[in-house]
Amino acid sequence: MMKTVYNFAAGPAVLPQPVLQQVQDELLSYRQTGMSVMEISHRSALFQDIIDRAEAGLRRLMAIPDNYKVLFLQGGASLQFHAVPLNLATTGKVAFVDTGNWSKKAKAEADKLPHVTTTVLASSQAQQNRVIPTVPAVTDHYDYVHITTNNTIEGTTFFDLPAVGDNILVGDMSSNILAQPYRVADFGLIYAGAQKNIGPAGLTVVIVRDDLIGKVPNLPAMLDYQLQADKGSLYNTPPVFAIYTAGLVFDWLEQLGGVPAMTQINQAKAKILYDYLDQSDLFTAPVAPAYRSLTNIPFVTGNADLDAQFIDAATKAGLYNLKGHRLVGGMRASLYNAMPIAGVTTLVDFMKHFEQEVR
Repeated sequence: MMKTVYNFAAGPAVLPQPVLQQVQDELLSYRQTGMSVMEISHRSALFQDIIDRAEAGLRRLMAIPDNYKVLFLQGGASLQFHAVPLNLATTGKVAFVDTGNWSKKAKAEADKLPHVTTTVLASSQAQQNRVIPTVPAVTDHYDYVHITTNNTIEGTTFFDLPAVGDNILVGDMSSNILAQPYRVADFGLIYAGAQKNIGPAGLTVVIVRDDLIGKVPNLPAMLDYQLQADKGSLYNTPPVFAIYTAGLVFDWLEQLGGVPAMTQINQAKAKILYDYLDQSDLFTAPVAPAYRSLTNIPFVTGNADLDAQFIDAATKAGLYNLKGHRLVGGMRASLYNAMPIAGVTTLVDFMKHFEQEVR
């Protein structure tokens, strides 16, 4: 009998068991074709149905308006750090809200473009990125204002979007897409690496308002949103298996009740862990309560050796990938959509036992 383990990795992350079971069932012969989904042509009617169903499912889950394109791309969110300013920075003025590592990397990529000048509207660096900074009234015009809606390393999230005036808001939603509600129409563009809440690594979703693209000529083909939209995300061979799996995850989410139901589940999971951390004499959660992520929860003992001891003991107990990011250390539990409540309660029970043992 297979040992029960819980995977708290920040990504690639845990996938829903029903989805993995369906993948296994269909892996050798998709829809009784005798071919694996990994073998079928991306130009076939079979795959066109897969990608159409995946897009339709995502549109329903996020209530994506008709005037937004949905693109299934490759290269991860990191490639979008460069693609976004290439496509959207028509005047060359771009603004960022600095909330940690990923927003800094997005800004650094925009800074590489010679025609782009970047501005930081607000930063949480002085507070060790333990809060979401207040963004002052934005009176200048920018091609877009960029935010990272959830910070996987630092454990903070935007529950309320910043007011950016008449400017376009761009969101890196990699780690909390489909995990808490956002209104797509509040953004000009959303992008997300799939390997946290959508599916396996290799797929990136871009949701972009159609009037924002096609304004910059002679872009590299793989970075040209208009070309990718015109080709239905099929300019070249797409990540077929990842798109197939994403479609199954979208189906699973719809069966659960969609994003509203998932948000309630995620709030319940996060509450279990935060409630324990707030009363523990050993572990602490460094993020200010008003900004605490539902999906990525860092915690520490305050002693690096004890942190390492805990991570080793947890791994042996079947609680995997709790080591914090190398930039911040400590521990981190990623509670993405596919993490069951049982995983969180098992973790808290183990933490209680560990705390008693080391007293």
